[in-house]
Amino acid sequence: QLLLLRQELIPSSAPYMPRTLLVHRLLLRDTSTTAMAAALSTPSCFSFANSGAVRSGPAFSRRACHDRLTLPPRAGLSLHTSPSGIAGTGGASSRVAVGMRGGGRYLHRASFACSSGSDAAAAPAAVAADATPARKKRVLSGVQPTGSIHLGNYFGAIKNWVQMQEEFDAFYCVVDLHAITAGGHDPRELALSTRSSAAIYLAAGLDPEKSNVFVQSHVTAHSELCWLLNCATPIGWLEKMIQFKEKSRKAGEDVSVGLLDYPVLMAADILLYNADVVPVGEDQRQHLELTRDIAGRVNNLYGGGAWKKMGKLPGATPRAPSGRFRGGDVLRVPDAYIPEAGARVMSLTDGRAKMSKSNPAEGSRINVLDSPDEIVKKIKRCKTDTLEGMEFGNPDRPEATNLLTMYQLCTGMTKEEVLAECGAMRWGDFKPALTDAVIQHLAPIQGRYAEIAGDAGYLDAVLARGADAANEVAEKTVADVRDAMGFMPRIRM
Repeated sequence: QLLLLRQELIPSSAPYMPRTLLVHRLLLRDTSTTAMAAALSTPSCFSFANSGAVRSGPAFSRRACHDRLTLPPRAGLSLHTSPSGIAGTGGASSRVAVGMRGGGRYLHRASFACSSGSDAAAAPAAVAADATPARKKRVLSGVQPTGSIHLGNYFGAIKNWVQMQEEFDAFYCVVDLHAITAGGHDPRELALSTRSSAAIYLAAGLDPEKSNVFVQSHVTAHSELCWLLNCATPIGWLEKMIQFKEKSRKAGEDVSVGLLDYPVLMAADILLYNADVVPVGEDQRQHLELTRDIAGRVNNLYGGGAWKKMGKLPGATPRAPSGRFRGGDVLRVPDAYIPEAGARVMSLTDGRAKMSKSNPAEGSRINVLDSPDEIVKKIKRCKTDTLEGMEFGNPDRPEATNLLTMYQLCTGMTKEEVLAECGAMRWGDFKPALTDAVIQHLAPIQGRYAEIAGDAGYLDAVLARGADAANEVAEKTVADVRDAMGFMPRIRM
């Protein structure tokens, strides 16, 4: 019997393995592999398939899976690897950790508990020791890697993600599939900006130990579920979307099908992970409502009694592919989370329009990676008004509200504190104060970004780990949808 206890990234500089996992440690070095293992008692046989223990990917070399690793007799463990898995002899109730060096500052480690024969009774104790807590509420969100991530993306989304990772089971992705919605994208720019966006996520404070950070296209279930949802979604629902109306009016006959359909892909993104809450900007609320409608329609068409009947087909069981019983809702209906401040950081050139990557005027936004000189120049030239003093909430002074909000978010002050400090200022005094606040707030993020971007092995390892976690959840969801819609189960030989 084999139990996967935990899988995690650990600092490669760690002087020892955590004692909760290993009593002894032994380090073997090979040109492509670092193995760590320990045995606790007399030898017995065990084996396990390569279904996540050692995985090829950006951070690991497939040829590492062909190496033979043999520990000295005193360790009581013999181990060899192959393309199909790992087998060997070890302690009857031993725990084993195997890691591949990722080329950066982290190792990928999978920890296992092995038992055989009379020791099977010891397995529940191992499980109890590493039992997972009750399910946390899950959050899912992402930002497109088109152009540079700006303050609107950062304050409206990423900064809130950092806070939410403390209390939620967090999944945050770089939504590169959405980045090609309009067509005519630059492939090289997409590749570069995808990595840059992921590095900014981490630099802004997302912790790989608390959040699953991954690239959308690395989880193929996004595209598959999108098609399944397409076939259950009336086209009239999509034609009512405000953003489609506005953008298709400008594009005319050249409008892409992707522009019409991207709200369904967004629905697939959310529904794949059974998200309880989804942080969105006010302008995305309509798309989230569409997601709720699509989930409700799928549940009505294919859930409940109709799904339960699928378990009565020849060879079928009462349980769905995910392991839960058929019946009830196929998809979880999510709720929106819209932060009170900073949900829409507005343009520097028009206080009534949101800060946007698609605006051709570079001076309309402050990018997270802008240099201090660029920030000085953009704020100096930003649109203001001719009135004296500063105030929040005056509909005739949208620029004042926008720039004060930006100052509030960068300094962490309350509105009252901002007004006490800046309410009597003129624009000539306030702009330098805002400039200093923005530069000081972004400086540590930019410094951390430079470190992460310079360590490709670390970034690859984080994204590979996030994609593994995302695939594990997403594949169960899309398998249940296929099952409820009547698709033949996949045959695995």
